[in-house]
Amino acid sequence: MAAAKKTKTARGRKQDRARVAGGQDYEVRYEAKKTGKSAPAVKKAVKKVGNARKRVERRLGR
Repeated sequence: MAAAKKTKTARGRKQDRARVAGGQDYEVRYEAKKTGKSAPAVKKAVKKVGNARKRVERRLGR
């Protein structure tokens, strides 16, 4: 019997891009550079409004 071929999909990628992982330093640094704010400010925004990227960016004034 032939093994089933696994196909790669982008199913979770869009959902992942819509979030900011506050515990991941590289994501915090990226968002800080993108918005021109400090990393602690990004972490504080994530804690305050949740991890949705749109809400975090709105909170940081972008």
